Amino acid sequence: VKTWLLVFRISEEDKGFGPIFEEQPINTIYPEESLEGKVSLNCRARASPFPVYKWRMNNGDVDLTSDRYSMVGGNLVINNPDKQKDAGIYYCLASNNYGMVRSTEATLSFGYLDPFPPEERPEVRVKEGKGMVLLCDPPYHFPDDLSYRWLLNEFPVFITMDKRRFVSQTNGNLYIANVEASDKGNYSCFVSSPSITKSVFSKFIPLIPIPERTTKPYPADIVVQFKDVYALMGQNVTLECFALGNPVPDIRWRKVLEPMPSTAEISTSGAVLKIFNIQLEDEGIYECEAENIRGKDKHQARIYVQAFPEWVEHINDTEVDIGSDLYWPCVATGKPIPTIRWLKNGYAYHKGELRLYDVTFENAGMYQCIAENTYGAIYANAELKILALAPTFEMNPMKKKILAAKGGRVIIECKPKAAPKPKFSWSKGTEWLVNSSRILIWEDGSLEINNITRNDGGIYTCFAENNRGKANSTGTLVITDPTRIILAPINADITVGENATMQCAASFDPTLDLTFVWSFNGYVIDFNKENIHYQRNFMLDSNGELLIRNAQLKHAGRYTCTAQTIVDNSSASADLVVRGPPGPPGGLRIEDIRATSAALTWSRGSDNHSPISKYTIQTKTILSDDWKDAKTDPPIIEGNMEAARAVDLIPWMEYEFRVVATNTLGRGEPSIPSNRIKTDGAAPNVAPSDVGGGGGRNRELTITWAPLSREYHYGNNFGYIVAFKPFDGEEWKKVTVTNPDTGRYVHKDETMSPSTAFQVKVKAFNNKGDGPYSLVAVINSAQDAPSEAPTEVGVKVLSSSEISVHWEHVLEKIVESYQIRYWAAHDKEEAANRVQVTSQEYSARLENLLPDTQYFIEVGACNSAGCGPPSDMIEAFTKKAPPSQPPRIISSVRSGSRYIITWDHVVALSNESTVTGYKVLYRPDGQHDGKLYSTHKHSIEVPIPRDGEYVVEVRAHSDGGDGVVSQVKISGNTCEFLDPVDSQG
Repeated sequence: VKTWLLVFRISEEDKGFGPIFEEQPINTIYPEESLEGKVSLNCRARASPFPVYKWRMNNGDVDLTSDRYSMVGGNLVINNPDKQKDAGIYYCLASNNYGMVRSTEATLSFGYLDPFPPEERPEVRVKEGKGMVLLCDPPYHFPDDLSYRWLLNEFPVFITMDKRRFVSQTNGNLYIANVEASDKGNYSCFVSSPSITKSVFSKFIPLIPIPERTTKPYPADIVVQFKDVYALMGQNVTLECFALGNPVPDIRWRKVLEPMPSTAEISTSGAVLKIFNIQLEDEGIYECEAENIRGKDKHQARIYVQAFPEWVEHINDTEVDIGSDLYWPCVATGKPIPTIRWLKNGYAYHKGELRLYDVTFENAGMYQCIAENTYGAIYANAELKILALAPTFEMNPMKKKILAAKGGRVIIECKPKAAPKPKFSWSKGTEWLVNSSRILIWEDGSLEINNITRNDGGIYTCFAENNRGKANSTGTLVITDPTRIILAPINADITVGENATMQCAASFDPTLDLTFVWSFNGYVIDFNKENIHYQRNFMLDSNGELLIRNAQLKHAGRYTCTAQTIVDNSSASADLVVRGPPGPPGGLRIEDIRATSAALTWSRGSDNHSPISKYTIQTKTILSDDWKDAKTDPPIIEGNMEAARAVDLIPWMEYEFRVVATNTLGRGEPSIPSNRIKTDGAAPNVAPSDVGGGGGRNRELTITWAPLSREYHYGNNFGYIVAFKPFDGEEWKKVTVTNPDTGRYVHKDETMSPSTAFQVKVKAFNNKGDGPYSLVAVINSAQDAPSEAPTEVGVKVLSSSEISVHWEHVLEKIVESYQIRYWAAHDKEEAANRVQVTSQEYSARLENLLPDTQYFIEVGACNSAGCGPPSDMIEAFTKKAPPSQPPRIISSVRSGSRYIITWDHVVALSNESTVTGYKVLYRPDGQHDGKLYSTHKHSIEVPIPRDGEYVVEVRAHSDGGDGVVSQVKISGNTCEFLDPVDSQG
């Protein structure tokens, strides 16, 4: 009785609940050398009423009355922790009058890192070029999460790892692939424990490389080998592999017979493979291979990926009626597969699947399902409440008014709260109802009435009774007119792009609201999203007409109109046929591929309700991105055919094919393109065009032609055969040109007379044979280069950077141009610059020369065969550079209708030309042209601008050219000094 009262109060009034953990203890490492003097294990639960906490260690109660322990809320604080007394497994118990739950287990460990032994470490002597290992041999420690580095000579100089040097994070050893003289020094292993934030280092080890006259190479030898690894899914896994060898071996990684995981990363040196967030599919054999010029070495090991338990289905707070049965599923996955065990109120209760039969109040309490495997455990907590109460409709009374349509069906729900489950009975007015052909009382208490008539209207009462008591609830059933489709949609047949109308009208009870819902192939049409093609006619009452605009093939199908009220509904359907161009053919296959043809087969696609009249085969090559209609055999492919041959293809060309069907409504969508195929090769059948040539250097015959484009190669090993003979000769000389992209061949013959007529012709060839020759062309061999040198060569020095050169023409008619060669005295003649001018020119200007520099100059006559002998070499000196200092404008004074601009005299430096005067440019601001003045004075008068602003530029002038510009901006009102501008000329 006491238990029943407790649970009843919980169910009906209290709304209390058992403990729910919000914080649980976690594994903790306490540094033995810690000065803190205490350690805390946390535990916090939410419950109503508030929970009471207890702690257990190694399955024994923690004596909370001892001074060594204290509680802060649910947290256990251990004062002055002692390894011998306090190391162990702890868990927390939280309880109230609803039950007790047990926390996850947590281990309290004591961490330490002992110092290295004080003994000196012996020196290590190694021949240069040999590999070596310095052992770390870390001191005793816990936990085993050390990180390793090596000091060189002093702190904090640490070894930098590279392809030659490697520090293993597995054992701490330092590996050097081959020792160099630079490795000499004192080495110390530096060990850190992140768990207890402590570091220690060993005594220094002297390393002495022994010099060798020649270091001998030796093959790769893997000395750092990873072992089989068991990893938890989601963890990061690190594999180490390092090899000794001379030269330094290269290290490569792979996963045997499978691709490497996408999250794998290899260190810069190659010695470390990291796999981040490892997954089950990453399990397998991994291999590292070390190789140098002397040999290779391999090592393999397996990664096994395991998984921490994870819930598939877990328990939740549950209420069940007294006397009922309960199956409480609790399923977890993991690797290995987890086992399931249960706790009730903190104590062992059951293993495996939990089923409770004919539950009583004794079954109420706090349950915990624990899934555990080798790698850990997960807890699911839930409260089981047992309900026992008399029926009550207080929370869920019957509806006061229930509507039902005449001729239809109605279900009147009766859902009181009761435990155990009550028995139900019904009455209409004063008449008790029993099951019949029209009336059915369901097991859950609901009343079903079929084929409703007007006489079924009235007051209905549901009675519920169990061993705790009874209750009833009443509602009124109102009968309405049924909803009926009176104008149903009819089948329609249209063409793509046309509109279609689906009619729909209904009768319904006037006291209710009517709505229309349209669906297409079973899916409701959303008129807000699909308003482009679907529209409703809202102008007609009681009418749900649907308009389909610009119908497409995808709109063909079954349309259903549903007229509905809150009481009932009625539906009618019709089919829409949309005729259009055919769909894409399928199953395209290419067979019997030859040089200029290929056989195609396909399967018929949808004709979209209009018979297919013909098919078109289209092709695409690497020469173009456009699809083109192919010639076929037969020329017209009838609509009932599913095979044809593409003809007049280009030999040795890559093709893609597709097929398009056509009917009276147009050309349809193309098939999916075929895989790319290549036609067989054939001998060329096109001759090169534009055969010609001539010119060139002395004793040369230059033959040119237009290279054939790729589409005319027709096969591998494509090239050209060039044939030529003297105009009156009989025997053709033939030369093979293997470059398919060239269009030029030069034949050299020292016995060849200049300007001799030759007949030439060219043909193409490939691995299948030769093509036809081109038309014969007549060309001339190269003429001789000029034999005379220009005379009367002279120069005029124009400035510090320009010289003008002039000469007399040679008398030979074969001259096509003149070439001027010039170079500075401090340069070699081979570095000479060249200027080429036509044969009509008598002079040329040399520009961008160095100031105050001696130049050598010579002139030669040239034609296509080359240049003749040069003229006599002459010398010329450029003038000194113009002044580098700008004139300093000292005033700009307005005087009547003019401005007077005054500047300081510019004094040239010793390596600059003497100032001979000044140039003044008066121009509108923003324009380059203006009026140019020259003066020997230090001032000038310019008119006041009438409109806008003007710029006055002043520069010193010398034999070496113009110097740097100074500027002043003037207007009708003001003047403004501007920064100097370097504008030599």
